[in-house]
Amino acid sequence: MSDYRYPYQDGVFVLNELVGLEQICHSAGLEEFAEGLAEAVLDEASKLGTEQLAPLNVVGDQQGAKLVDNQVQETPGFSDAYQQFCEGGWPSLAANPEFGGQGLPNALSVAVNEVWQSSNLAWALCPLLTQGAIEALETHGSEQLQQHYLPRLISGEWTGTMNLTEPDAGTDLAALKTRAVPEGDHYRITGQKIFITWGDHQMTENIVHLVLARLPDAPAGVKGISLFVVPKFLLDENGQVTDQRNDASAVALEHKLGIHGSPTCVMSFGDNDGAIGYLVGEENNGLACMFTMMNDARQGVGLQGLAISERAYQQALEYAKDRVQGTLRDGSRVTIMKHPDVRRMLLQMKSGIQAMRALTYVARAESDLCQHAQDSEQRAKHQARTDLLTPIVKGWVTELAQEMTYLAVQVHGGMGFIEETGVAQHYRDARILTIYEGTTGIQALDLIGRKTLVDSGAALTDLLSEIASDLDQISEPELQDLVSAICDALKHAEEAKKWVLKTASKDPAAAGAASVSFMMLLGYLCGGWLSVKSASIAQAKLNDPESDQPFLESKIVSTRFYVEQLLPRTSGLLSAVMAGGDAVMQLSEEQF
Repeated sequence: MSDYRYPYQDGVFVLNELVGLEQICHSAGLEEFAEGLAEAVLDEASKLGTEQLAPLNVVGDQQGAKLVDNQVQETPGFSDAYQQFCEGGWPSLAANPEFGGQGLPNALSVAVNEVWQSSNLAWALCPLLTQGAIEALETHGSEQLQQHYLPRLISGEWTGTMNLTEPDAGTDLAALKTRAVPEGDHYRITGQKIFITWGDHQMTENIVHLVLARLPDAPAGVKGISLFVVPKFLLDENGQVTDQRNDASAVALEHKLGIHGSPTCVMSFGDNDGAIGYLVGEENNGLACMFTMMNDARQGVGLQGLAISERAYQQALEYAKDRVQGTLRDGSRVTIMKHPDVRRMLLQMKSGIQAMRALTYVARAESDLCQHAQDSEQRAKHQARTDLLTPIVKGWVTELAQEMTYLAVQVHGGMGFIEETGVAQHYRDARILTIYEGTTGIQALDLIGRKTLVDSGAALTDLLSEIASDLDQISEPELQDLVSAICDALKHAEEAKKWVLKTASKDPAAAGAASVSFMMLLGYLCGGWLSVKSASIAQAKLNDPESDQPFLESKIVSTRFYVEQLLPRTSGLLSAVMAGGDAVMQLSEEQF
């Protein structure tokens, strides 16, 4: 087992040097918080994460949630930690001040959320889903729904869930069968949902379910889906929670590979008279409303990939420094940290994680830039960038997390395969990240279809142009070979973009076969771009005698490793994109 510490130096570096948190604060009218904001907030968050949440991580793994007397009982200690989380004001950090939020930047919030997700991923899923519910209600909810639900969701007094999946409707939401029948000012909801994260617990006085359902006269397919708020306990006319239980309950818990502390529920709505629900947005427009929540969650899951990788890296590093194995030529015993291949694995983790952090933070900051844009043109640009980067963050970061946690186990050798060591938990917990909130394949198809073909590649072209511009501005002689390598990867991305625009719109099978390679190529490129940009900043800061020289030097070395060892993957991924569906679609089903 290992302790967890937020990587303070790297987190603050990314926020201040890449994201430009101070400028975001000024544009948001938060001048009084601009200087030193990241340092102060992250210092306090780290205390809660390290001292309270991290020790409960293994408890959640070994003593997962249980269904007792038709109610879910969360892991011992989780509720107390949640109360401290709320008392500290953490749920409201970036929320709208109109409903009790603090209005701080999303860019800062994503760094704070890394603390929670690294400390205890299963526990942190609860506030993550609540953030998405807040986003959906603030964007699409009526004034009354907002007044009744947002203040308590933002304070953390209530939590939120997302209810999409059904036994016969997973990715294919057009097949969902849950029904909503109008009744006065509300609807009666009947149906069953599965894989509902934190669908029930006893940590708060109420739980707010956002549920997709069909009206009786709804058109077929996804155009006939509506979104409803279904509270666990009903509210009175003033929005106060009552003791009247709604007809919605968890009827089973899934037995999972990982995240045991997070109750994954089978939710039943309307076993008796029908659960009372309230329409969010317009009838038959529920999928658009839910995508607001889902896109927020997708960036959150990408962050989870970064967070679990960081936790696994810290444990592997600690083990490598402690584990004595092998001898030098003079016969002296050494730790495995002295072995070149162990150092290779650790540096691969370190460099990959730093690239993941840079991309995740920068992507989230786009929502701040969009919110505070000075004109509609800039707002549209930053919204398009947010939309473009979301599937890359969700897809590439979570896929890379599988490799990072694998390496953490590998550093431990045989002990990594033993549960008592603890690193296996991170490997198991990470596995869900490429699946929920849309699989890697779904993210990749979204990237090609809704984010590239839909605007003829305009948003992607803008991103690639910015990367080229940034590279032109890097003048340090020590880094020119790295710049040249990123330029090569940029050419790979340009070629892949041209292929997508020319071929994918005409051949859906080719698009499907090439989509994941296309997404991963862009992920490695973005990670390399931001890593080299970081190295350039670090190189310039080395001239300052007051700077942290060892940290800056390690930043440059990590970037060099990333460019030399991970970035070359773009070449093979380009070949995979250009091959399209040639091999994939040749075999008949019987030949597989």
